[in-house]
Amino acid sequence: MLLKNKIAIVTGSGAGLGRGIAEAFAIEEGAKVVVADLNEDTGNETATAIRAAGGDAHFIECDAANPASVNALVATTIARFGRIDILVPNAGINFVKPTEECTLEDWDRVHGLNLRGVFICIRACLPQFLKQGSGNVVAIGSVHTKGSLSGAAPYTAAKQGVHGLVQSLAVEFAARGLRFNVLSPGLCDTQIWQDIQNAAEDAEACRAHFRANIPSGRVGLPSDIGAAAAFLASDKSLYTTGANLVVDGGMTSQIVSKESYASKPL
Repeated sequence: MLLKNKIAIVTGSGAGLGRGIAEAFAIEEGAKVVVADLNEDTGNETATAIRAAGGDAHFIECDAANPASVNALVATTIARFGRIDILVPNAGINFVKPTEECTLEDWDRVHGLNLRGVFICIRACLPQFLKQGSGNVVAIGSVHTKGSLSGAAPYTAAKQGVHGLVQSLAVEFAARGLRFNVLSPGLCDTQIWQDIQNAAEDAEACRAHFRANIPSGRVGLPSDIGAAAAFLASDKSLYTTGANLVVDGGMTSQIVSKESYASKPL
């Protein structure tokens, strides 16, 4: 097991990618996971499911955009386990709106969780990491660290900001035993994917479009992201810091969308 008896905090782990990461850490790799989520019901569901599968998980309610709530999460974790080995500041929100309709409130809401919230979580854990002389942060980015889509300006800016934050911290704290990396998923089978299909006039055409334009031919699974996060959180990646690991089925390697017309070899 890659993470046996490691203490890990995963924010936003009541559902989606966070849940996939928490399950991979606890069930597959032997970590003791703190399931941190604003939603008490889904957070408890995740922790209960992990324990039922033989893993070790504890739910703590937390608003990852609120410094007092995050500080309480960290203090409770240290009081219970005595240390923190891994932080995955995963909590985030999606955003799609034409930029001319985007308000400052929209910008602040997206950045408040997707970028500021990541910094809040890291800052809260730093004193314990430095006291231990070790600590590993796996921040969750996106394929938006490599490119963007129309109407995603606040989201893309926040995710690229996460990459910059991680690079800066990796350089600053490498000599003190801390590692910081970004894991950037492509489109995955979470609520975001359901929302994309629901917003489409023809859901099947939507699914066909994405199957055709993801080289692997499918959207990712939370378990795909969990496995990649476990690698970055483990000693298998000891010489990796400041990196951006893209797990996207080849999305960002494709120059343009797959043509929708037949073509002869050139």
